[in-house]
Amino acid sequence: MRVSEYTYHLPEERIALHPHTQRGASRLLVLDKATGEITHKNYKDMTDFLQAGDVVVLNDTKVIKARLITTNAAGQTRELLLLEDHHNSDFSRRKALYRGKLRAGETLSIKNTFVKVESILGDGIAEISTHVNLLDLANEEGSVPLPPYMHREATSEDIERYQTVFAKEPGSVAAPTASLNFTHELEQRLIQKGVHIAYLTLHVGLGTFLPIRSDDIKEHVMHSEYFEIPPETVKTIQNAKQNSGKIVAIGTTVTRTLEFAAEQILDEKSQRISGEANIFIHPGYEFQVVDTLLTNFHAPKSTVLMLAAAFAGWPHLKNAYREAIKEKYAFLSYGDSMLII
Repeated sequence: MRVSEYTYHLPEERIALHPHTQRGASRLLVLDKATGEITHKNYKDMTDFLQAGDVVVLNDTKVIKARLITTNAAGQTRELLLLEDHHNSDFSRRKALYRGKLRAGETLSIKNTFVKVESILGDGIAEISTHVNLLDLANEEGSVPLPPYMHREATSEDIERYQTVFAKEPGSVAAPTASLNFTHELEQRLIQKGVHIAYLTLHVGLGTFLPIRSDDIKEHVMHSEYFEIPPETVKTIQNAKQNSGKIVAIGTTVTRTLEFAAEQILDEKSQRISGEANIFIHPGYEFQVVDTLLTNFHAPKSTVLMLAAAFAGWPHLKNAYREAIKEKYAFLSYGDSMLII
């Protein structure tokens, strides 16, 4: 199976470089994965396709201001990008992507704080340490790490909009973008309809969006991301499965988490589940937990595109992408969404 099969032509003008001014204002393409039928709706209309007893699962991770601009002893700028949280106990030490030349043992500065380069790990990653909490430092001096295709600095608007309204657990370096347009009003509409809302945490890493470097799908090694599923979410999913309710994953991060932990979730015991999810979902995969998927429109040849193709079937998904481009839907992180039922 070849990665190059999962591609399409994405016109530059279809890439959303700025957020919608109002949450919930995005469009929604609804795809029936059984028939390939396409319906055009708005994001808030997802309630029309869910029933009482269904469960909407959201990722409550919070994006940190992971981008830090430092200077070395010669006064040269060195950019650091803190990597996602893996639930380590030492908050003064973390891995970071870097731009520019670094060497082990050197000291960088940002404001009145010194950052030591402990080691160079390869692939543009270094281990760094400080005498303070790195998350606190990032929150005070860092900026939001926007996707590189936006080619611009984060603004005050991005600080608010590149974060879900229910974000709670700090640790991601990229947003779970399918839920960026989710609103509290939509949540209340779902609850009033009898739909259950459940949460899990998966700290999104940059690896989610890195290109696949080999054309053979079997050769791709998926990155690991730390996750936690609370016992109340496990129980809610179990109850829904026992009563013919559908599990609706809001985004690929939720989907990967639920499918990685599927065996434990479907076990009789309701307990907290945590670990490192590294599942690579591509066509041929049989979904065990997720019944409905809400997701954004993804880049060609990406792991998230292949996940959506596995769920919808590539012929149906490719046709839906053609329709979305024709109808001028916005693509990628700040774009419109697709509900696959």
